[in-house]
Amino acid sequence: MIVIDAKDLILGRLSAYVVKQALLGETVHVVNAEKVVITGNKRNTIALYKQRRERGAPMVGPFFPRMPDRIVKRAMRGMLDYNKPSGKSAFARIRCHIGVPESLKDKEAVSFPKMSVDKTHAQYIYIAEISKELGAKF
Repeated sequence: MIVIDAKDLILGRLSAYVVKQALLGETVHVVNAEKVVITGNKRNTIALYKQRRERGAPMVGPFFPRMPDRIVKRAMRGMLDYNKPSGKSAFARIRCHIGVPESLKDKEAVSFPKMSVDKTHAQYIYIAEISKELGAKF
């Protein structure tokens, strides 16, 4: 079992690593999912996520999450072939959490400085800000 502290990590880089580990058979817990960042212009990013959220019909779908942990997990699902058995089992091994749950407080959380937003000079926005724009209450 791998516990990853996602504070200030870029969503795409984090997702690629987590998906690769899940496909190899590891159970991966991502803590502090609300502190993951997406690089790019803030207004454009929020507009993109609002468009995704409002697309489709409420009873038919597609359904797009509001909560930060679910947004992160949905990004990881996009990197998997989740309709095939191997992708479905890998997706089931991925867990995302807001904050650090009690059951994982005593575990050692790993962080990756190479995936951090501090290494880039790009604009970025936190997933928590996007979630609040979408109407999440957490």
